[in-house]
Amino acid sequence: MTATKPPEGEGPDSAPSDRSARTRALVVHPAIRSRGAKRRDPEGALAECIGLAEALDLDIAGAEIATVATMRANALLGEGKIEEIRVRVEEAEAELVVVDGALTPVQQRNLERAWKAKVLDRTGLILEIFGARASTREGVLQVELAHLSYQKSRLVRSWTHLERQRGGAGFMGGPGETQIEADRRAIDEKITRIKRQLEGVVQTRELHRKARRKAPHAVVALVGYTNAGKSTLFNRLTEADVLAQDMLFATLDPTLRKVTLPSGRVVMLSDTVGFISELPTQLVAAFRATLEEVLEADVIVHVRDVSHPETEAQRADVLDVLDALGVEQARLDAMIEARNKLDLMPEAARADAEGQAARDGGAFAVSALTGQGVDALLAAIDAALPEPRHAALARVGVGDGRAAAWLHSHGLVQARRDGDEYAEFDLEITEREMNQFARSFPQASVVMV
Repeated sequence: MTATKPPEGEGPDSAPSDRSARTRALVVHPAIRSRGAKRRDPEGALAECIGLAEALDLDIAGAEIATVATMRANALLGEGKIEEIRVRVEEAEAELVVVDGALTPVQQRNLERAWKAKVLDRTGLILEIFGARASTREGVLQVELAHLSYQKSRLVRSWTHLERQRGGAGFMGGPGETQIEADRRAIDEKITRIKRQLEGVVQTRELHRKARRKAPHAVVALVGYTNAGKSTLFNRLTEADVLAQDMLFATLDPTLRKVTLPSGRVVMLSDTVGFISELPTQLVAAFRATLEEVLEADVIVHVRDVSHPETEAQRADVLDVLDALGVEQARLDAMIEARNKLDLMPEAARADAEGQAARDGGAFAVSALTGQGVDALLAAIDAALPEPRHAALARVGVGDGRAAAWLHSHGLVQARRDGDEYAEFDLEITEREMNQFARSFPQASVVMV
């Protein structure tokens, strides 16, 4: 078992708080040897979990790695490890133990009994952070939906009186209905209600997307591991004032701003929620509507913290989440990498990172904080964007089926109106496509509107 003393004082950019009023927590990272090679080393995983706990403003009383030979189905850890941690919990007067891993409801219940403290697993911890940070109505609803889905699976832990039965009639529950059945039904009803509310929010978001599609602005999405510097880069490019702190999950709600590229072209830049290893499936599902901004984007920019010792592992985790969202491999291959936080690297390492980025296609070494490399990144985004589309009106003779079929087959038609002699088409079309149509069908007319 490896113990790590947490840093003294408050984290960077965090507001001072009364330590006596904060929940004292012990952080435990279970390193299961039987799982084979892991993407991250245990020390790095423990440090990240401490950062998550600090993001929830917990008072870290201690942190350690618990190495075990094999995972126990009833309590995750063996009896010896559980007893060692019980002693540490008691000595530290910890009220909470954060376990950096996924716990089943039975494991969580048994650990709480053994340690006489509340236990929060990695999924629960991230859900708590999201619940504390969400600010928009959509974000709050998404987090609540994820939390309810998680809570529903853990009712066995939450109740100790499940053998009790309740009588009654109607919506209060029929004869013989157990407490857990009633609670599960109540959660199902809440989930259904929130999903209905979210449908309205999602429809509004889709209307906004449709409006943006009609506007001559492409969308560029920033994605990346949490705390990779997306919001700092977003602020640098847009001169906005989005919250940017040295803190995990500082940004939850997506933000859109206009950016003028070197060519003079205006695009919409989207700052999205950061990803993390083992991102809870409940959150991926709940935030899908928000993350669909990535699917809709014309260009995806992956912001990486190249100063981080596990930057390659973080990159792999981001690609996993994008793949789970349904981003096609061709788009992943075309994704631009902004290798950020050069300012935190020693001079020699910085030079190596710049040289490697120059050799790798589609990669740019930048510092969002100082602005180094940002101009080259903007030029690359400019070059990667598809040709802009414009609103146009085409008039085609009613007998000219080939011209009408060409417009439909190229996916350009937004609306069609048929007259006695002509059919009019509202189009979203590039200049190249418009010139091609005019050459192929000189008898038709097409003009910008």
